[in-house]
Parts: sequence; structure tokens; C-alpha cells
Amino acid sequence: MIKSNIQLNVFALVAAAFTTIYITQPVLPVLQAEFHTTEARSSLTIAAVILGISLANLPFGMLVDRFPIQPIIAIGGFVIGCCGFFCAATGSLNGLIIARFIQGLFIPALTTCLAAFLSQNLPKDRLNVVMGSYVAATVAGGLGGRLLGGLIHPPLHWRYAFVSASIFLWIVTWMAVRYLPAPQNRSTTSDPTVGFLRLITCLPVLRIFLVAFGSFFVFSSVFNFIPFYLAGPPFHATTRTITFLYLSYVMGIVIGPVSGKLSNRIGNGASMVLGAVVFALALILTRIASTAVIAVSLFGVCAGFFTIHSAAAGLLNRRLSSGQGRANSLYVLFYYLGGYAGITSSGHLYARMGWIGVVLLCLGMLLVPLMVGVVEIRTNRRIR
Repeated sequence: MIKSNIQLNVFALVAAAFTTIYITQPVLPVLQAEFHTTEARSSLTIAAVILGISLANLPFGMLVDRFPIQPIIAIGGFVIGCCGFFCAATGSLNGLIIARFIQGLFIPALTTCLAAFLSQNLPKDRLNVVMGSYVAATVAGGLGGRLLGGLIHPPLHWRYAFVSASIFLWIVTWMAVRYLPAPQNRSTTSDPTVGFLRLITCLPVLRIFLVAFGSFFVFSSVFNFIPFYLAGPPFHATTRTITFLYLSYVMGIVIGPVSGKLSNRIGNGASMVLGAVVFALALILTRIASTAVIAVSLFGVCAGFFTIHSAAAGLLNRRLSSGQGRANSLYVLFYYLGGYAGITSSGHLYARMGWIGVVLLCLGMLLVPLMVGVVEIRTNRRIR
């Protein structure tokens, strides 16, 4: 059982990692103007991180199944922090994008590895709740990054946000390396039968990976292009107003642990269906030309997404008895590939059709967690 101080270290490290990911999101219009570029190109400062995370998850999933997490965390935190200082100093958009990509390559050292650490050290009956808390840490970090980039530091001084985030990351990295113990349930050898191929060809597990892909596809699309939607007519919202709307992320901190308990009560499949329905309704509400309504809709977007994400992450780790590192790395691979695909495809649609194109695409993609949730409900009924 993980003690409270260990859980605190895990929470802080995951939050710091996610703070780094989303620093530039509320200031994308500012970057567009500063570097004289397009919406799609400025969005690469987020998409590049997500792509890097996607590519690095499988290697880190293999490493955490074989080695202690302390040296992995130490290297990852050091590299991410160094790149953060580079981002703060560079005057080149290309340099910024490349440094963000490198940050993405090492973020799994702090996230995927810790997800495996939790799954290896907790009994199954606690995993739904603890994975919900882990998700809450990702929420706190995502919100922290957005507040750093768009509110705590003035938007035109977004470079200072990278300095603050890097210093914070180095502090919590040191704490994690010093105080996290070796996994208590680690076997001396990794189970060679639970490889990537076996996991990805197991249909019940693959369905969970598809939920990760689809849900983050939609979530990334919404939060990456909502600043451009709100900055234009009829809203003409300031960066400060847009950043305040990101406070809807607070919903995820509440929903993470609550959805874990909800999944224990009604089942992971039913939680996914509920989350998909709430998510879809919230998306439809964004079509109403009212800042107040959009603020409410973004709370619904967060509630729906984090319900789906917590249910899927909990279901994955409940279903596994070994190979958690590989499974979690595949989950995060699909998750961030979905985010990258969502931002990229939504960028093209936004340029051609505006916000309505993004909404229609996202509503179609939400059919994935909805249908997988229905299948899980039916499967559980047959088992009973």
C-alpha cells in the first residue's frame, strides 16, 4: 500500500509534468502574432509535445517494467527542465517547437512510469479510486500550466512561465527521487509473455486504448481551438478572459476521484457512456454565442472527458495482472496519438469551416467511447 507521502510525491510530479505540456495553450493567439504565423503552426507548440509523448511511451513502458523508477525520473525531469529554459530564451518558433518536442519525449518518464508504479503497488479494489486521483493530478497540472501561461504571468511574458515551470519541476523531481521507494510488488524479471503485441491484439484491452484515443482527440481539439474561437467575432475575448475559462479544468480535480467511486458503483462501461453523453451535450452548447454559456459548457466538457478517462484507466489496470508498464505506455500512446490527430485534423477543419467543423468532427469521434462503454456493459451482464 502506498503511503500518503508517496501519493503526494506522485501527485506533485504528475502535476508538474502536465504543467509543462500546456503552458502555451492560452497564449496561442499571442504566439501567432509574435511569430507572425498561422493558427495551425502556433498550435504545434502543443502538438509537438503530444507527438513526443506518443513516440516515447513504448520505450519508457519497457524500461519501467525492468528498472527502478528513480533514475528514470531523474533523467526525465532534468531534460524537461533544461528544455523549458531553452523555450524561455529562444527567439525562433522552430526552436520553440523542437524544444517542446524533446520535452514530450521525456514526459513519459514522469507519467507513464508513475502510472505503472501505482498499478504495481495497489490492490485491485483500490485502483479505480487511485487512478482517479492520478487523473486529478493531470488536471491540476494542466490547469497550472494554463494559468502560468495566460494569467499568473502576463500573456506577453509567456517566457517567464517556462522558467517557473522548470524550477518547480526540478524541485518535485528531486523530492520524488529522494522519497519514492522501489516498487514493493516488483518481480525480479519482467513477464516476457505480456508483450506489446499480445496487449494490442487482446480485443478487450484494445477497446480501452481506442477510448483513450477518441476521448483525448476530442478534448485536445476543443481546448486547443477554443482560444481562436473566442478571440474572434462575436466574442472578441481577451487572453485573460480565455484563461479564466480554463478554470473549468477544476471540474476534473473533483471528477477524477468521484468517477472512480462511480465506476465501482455502476461499472466502468456505464461511466464511459455517461461521460460521452455529457461531453457531447457540452460540445453542442458551445455553438451558443454567449461567453457565459460557453463557460458552463467547458465545465461539461471537462466533466465528460475526465469521467471517460478515469473509467478507462481504472478498467485497464483492473484487467491486468502483469505487464502494467507496457499496458499503461500503450494506453498513453493511443491517448496522445489521439490528441495529436485531433489537433492536426481540427486545425485543417477550423481553417475551412470554423468552429462548427471542429464540433461536428468531435461529436463523431465521441461515438468511440460511447460504443465501447455499451460493449462493456453488455459483456458484464453476460458474465453475471
